[in-house]
Amino acid sequence: MRNCIAKIPEPINEPVYDYGVGTKERDNLKSALKDVLSKKVEIALIIGGKEIKTENTVDIRCPHQHDIVLGQYYQAGKEEIKLAIESAMNAKKNWAKIDFQERAAIFLKAAELLSTKYRYLMNATTMLSISKNVFQAEIDCVCELIDFLRFNVKFAEKIYEDQPISPKGFWNRMQYRPLEGFVFAVPPFNFVSISGNLPTAPVIMGNVSIWKPASSAVYPSYLFMKILQEAGLPDGVINFVPAKGSTIGDLVFSSREFAGLHFTGSYETFNYMWKTIANNISNYITYPRIVGETGGKDFIFAHNSANVKSLIAAIIRGSFEYQGQKCSAVSRVYIPKLMFNSFKDEFLNELSKIKMGSPEDFTNFMNAVIDRESFDKIKSYIDYAINSNEASILFGGKCDDSVGYFVEPTVIVTENPHFKTMEEEIFGPVVTFYPYDDNKFEETLYLCDKTSIYGLTGAIFAQDRNAINIATEVLESSAGNFYINDKPTGAVVGQQPFGGARASGTNDKAGSLLNLIRWTSARSVKETFNPPENFQYPFMEER
Repeated sequence: MRNCIAKIPEPINEPVYDYGVGTKERDNLKSALKDVLSKKVEIALIIGGKEIKTENTVDIRCPHQHDIVLGQYYQAGKEEIKLAIESAMNAKKNWAKIDFQERAAIFLKAAELLSTKYRYLMNATTMLSISKNVFQAEIDCVCELIDFLRFNVKFAEKIYEDQPISPKGFWNRMQYRPLEGFVFAVPPFNFVSISGNLPTAPVIMGNVSIWKPASSAVYPSYLFMKILQEAGLPDGVINFVPAKGSTIGDLVFSSREFAGLHFTGSYETFNYMWKTIANNISNYITYPRIVGETGGKDFIFAHNSANVKSLIAAIIRGSFEYQGQKCSAVSRVYIPKLMFNSFKDEFLNELSKIKMGSPEDFTNFMNAVIDRESFDKIKSYIDYAINSNEASILFGGKCDDSVGYFVEPTVIVTENPHFKTMEEEIFGPVVTFYPYDDNKFEETLYLCDKTSIYGLTGAIFAQDRNAINIATEVLESSAGNFYINDKPTGAVVGQQPFGGARASGTNDKAGSLLNLIRWTSARSVKETFNPPENFQYPFMEER
């Protein structure tokens, strides 16, 4: 719209529905669950706005009941991937020229569609296809995804408004250009909100992207892609390309037009991608932007002044919500020995209340882990602890894949602070306790800081303010998101920008202006209104 300096509406975090008994929201969601289960979906690639089917199909199964097939998706081959790159570059020519307020309107509309028309369907597909309970689905695929869209548009506005000073006679401007090329978006399975944010954040800034959804989370990602199309996203600006990682990676990273990677996933995969990009660096038009969030070995550190009830609630929620399949999930706990001995009974009593099963049963706190590969990996760590003389199982430890991929909430105790499950990321419902000597609080803080290669999230529990201050200082580099008397999970867009350093990633803080600015290539423009007509300066005069 010409002759208008529009202001983006001030975003607020999307309210979370509680789906309590007797509410219309609960009834609507139950109906959506039945609807999703009643028909099989067929998910095509979306390239240049067109749905494309290939000869390769993959079944979509419920992790909690793997004999239920929700549908199938088509997998891209080399020709489709090449077509996606071509489509993105063709779309870029017009998309980069579209006025920001016109771009913004698309994503604000998508947020509104998700908040209303598609809320229950998005929740239902997420619950069934990646096995999330209703609350975990609601805060992820609806609320956080909406927040990313609304807040990112506002962050973009703030970036564009950041302009230099202009002395009399001059006008200095900063243009925040999109990158020269396309952005490759590679999300994980565990958060639909991340899957939606990775391709859209760069696109909000005028870029185009190729989106490879996680193979075990294609269904809700596809639904979001359809929402973006309904909101008016032009063809080819985002290309939805389910594919094998090796197939798509080789073609994308060898493309001259590759300009950026927006990634969330494993440390090993990110390292491999970075090396591949480095090996191809001379082929690219420009140095690519590499933004990645990888793993975590996240901790709770308890001081002897900690509130025991709050500590127990934080450990259970932080460790076992969504089956521990969060990069921020609690997987190691440092606790004073005297406190541990006195708190065990109450802790075990609370653990015994946890129900596990299908997300269709709203009384279940936990559901299934995502797939066979994950199940086997988690089980191997539990078996290792069972067979070790350096650890014991305090609770849980059973794994059952007969119906779905179920792993009990498992608590390991060790006197070895470098025991395998204290150091390596498991990505499942397993937490390890290390009871430390009560008189070695500060010494153990340093141990906590140096134990893991990661630096994502962590928490201190204490009522003693001096203990909080010491922990905050010693653990300064151990967590990009640090919590005081709260679990280290559940970062909210606009409230706790998310990301960590060390082996946890580039710490470009999803849910903040810092992430958005990474998808720009700034140009400084100086205009002189009355330029000099003589090259000589006053100092050159003799008298």
